[in-house]
Amino acid sequence: MPLRWRLATWWTLLQISIEERLVYRADFALGTLMRFLPIVTQIFLWSAVYSAVSDSHDGQIVGYTYHNMVAYYLLTMVSRAFSSMPGLASGIARDIRDGSIKKYLVQPIDMLGFLLVYRIAHKLVYYAVAAGPLALVFFLCRGFFDGWPDSTTLAAYALSLVLAFLLGFFLEATIGMIGFWFLEVTSLLFVYMLVSFFFSGHMFPIDMLPGIWGTLVRAIPLHYLAYFPAAIFLGKVQGSALVWGLVIQAAWVVLFCILSRVSFWLGTRRYSGYGG
Repeated sequence: MPLRWRLATWWTLLQISIEERLVYRADFALGTLMRFLPIVTQIFLWSAVYSAVSDSHDGQIVGYTYHNMVAYYLLTMVSRAFSSMPGLASGIARDIRDGSIKKYLVQPIDMLGFLLVYRIAHKLVYYAVAAGPLALVFFLCRGFFDGWPDSTTLAAYALSLVLAFLLGFFLEATIGMIGFWFLEVTSLLFVYMLVSFFFSGHMFPIDMLPGIWGTLVRAIPLHYLAYFPAAIFLGKVQGSALVWGLVIQAAWVVLFCILSRVSFWLGTRRYSGYGG
């Protein structure tokens, strides 16, 4: 199929996916605002923590002031909104189990490509509709930020969010492909979600992890899903460390892209479907 036809096909799929999202997900704006309400609890929580340690730690915990910590928590919520892929892995495993995946085997549509376009449409609609609530929340919490970073840092932050989206997609897609070899992957997905919540930095900055634990967490890709973009925005990662971090994040994206493709190829070699 010529390249222009392929591009036209994917563009049509993207348009259809966006229209579908706009039709049945009009709750995005309210849902986004509700997701940010827990920040009120976090503000009170960290206020109490910093009040307890301010005398002995000069108002800082591992280099984060009280305002830095609240700003970090807000930024990780944005990061996770890019990198989270609710239902992706479980949906792939379910399609394998019930035979729905055969539609990708008999039609000229690449499954991973289709799912990626569908998720892009989801994120585009989400941020288009949720821009208002997001702006409101950040405006109300503007006092927790030290100001806007420079243009280079903002560009690096935007790039890290895009890479976080791709990493989250291909990582979960790879996990979903395990359904070719195991009938049920629910328990595995639960473990992944639990580990990801802690080690992505969504709950607390991974700078808090001491010694070998911090080193181990930085050796796996999960912290690129939430911690790394937030740390870039706050200026915690700069210079050569920033460049190297983006390179490693991109390398993880490429690795899981290849792994998901190889897993799909190997899985379809052993997959059998019967019936209509």
